[in-house]
Amino acid sequence: MGVEAGTDMETARAHVTAVATRLVEAFGRHDAAGYFAHFSQDATFIFYTVSRMLTSRAEYEEQWRTWEREDGFRVRACLSETGAVRMIGPDAAVFTHLVTTVVTMKGDEETLHERETIVFARRDGHWVAVHEHLSTWSPDSD
Repeated sequence: MGVEAGTDMETARAHVTAVATRLVEAFGRHDAAGYFAHFSQDATFIFYTVSRMLTSRAEYEEQWRTWEREDGFRVRACLSETGAVRMIGPDAAVFTHLVTTVVTMKGDEETLHERETIVFARRDGHWVAVHEHLSTWSPDSD
């Protein structure tokens, strides 16, 4: 049983890693539809740039559109480093990484350094993101 469980967990870890990679790649292309497709409808989001928790994918999508409309928000590039997946069980996983993102806001290009945690759940046989937490990070702090 231990070998099967380990193999199943390693397969699950590989699937979560692949989904997380596609999610980050879509974000880096400013592909909102591709990015949001990786989140469940009831996903929650905590961002240091937003004063409240966003309690659904729809709420975050509206926030994204507001940033685009009011601030000229555009993701130019996104580099994920030190990515790791920790399996919590057969149907839950936590992905953590350091992110360097280049964005345009209000006509200015800015490079952001952040730490991100994304919680994934297996639903109907597919891995989807159910929570995202983003915080600032300084490359000089470690």
